[in-house]
Amino acid sequence: MTEAEIDAKLAELGITLPAPAAPVAAYVPVVIAGGLAYVSGQLPFVGGALVTGRLGEGVSLEQGTEAARACGIMILAQLQAALGSLARVERIVKLGAFVNSTDDFTDQPKVVNGASELMVGVFGDAGKHARSAVGVPVLPLGAAVEVDAIVAIRAD
Repeated sequence: MTEAEIDAKLAELGITLPAPAAPVAAYVPVVIAGGLAYVSGQLPFVGGALVTGRLGEGVSLEQGTEAARACGIMILAQLQAALGSLARVERIVKLGAFVNSTDDFTDQPKVVNGASELMVGVFGDAGKHARSAVGVPVLPLGAAVEVDAIVAIRAD
């Protein structure tokens, strides 16, 4: 896709990419190696505030899905910063997602659809990817969701 096509898709989806979040520990947001961009786990920021809490205990499925979408938006922001243009994205290869959830919450895949559907919405077929969706008892800073990505990229 061209940069103009991606910009049009983002506008159609009502998305303005935020400034990429700074790392909260000793890592970098994106590593590029062998034609792939490895995006570190991104946390969900909605309206500038971190979405915290546990699914199945105070965070609804809808709120969790929106949090996963927010993680996806931050992945796009990190890619934009690292690549200079989202037009360099050849394919979303894999999303890895962690959902802060109670022992009896089993809808992690539905939560993570928030990020998955975003990638398909922006990149079309190139946004279709492999994925994991794992329930965990706690995430950094109390975040509700964290999503990382492996992305195939075009050379400059």
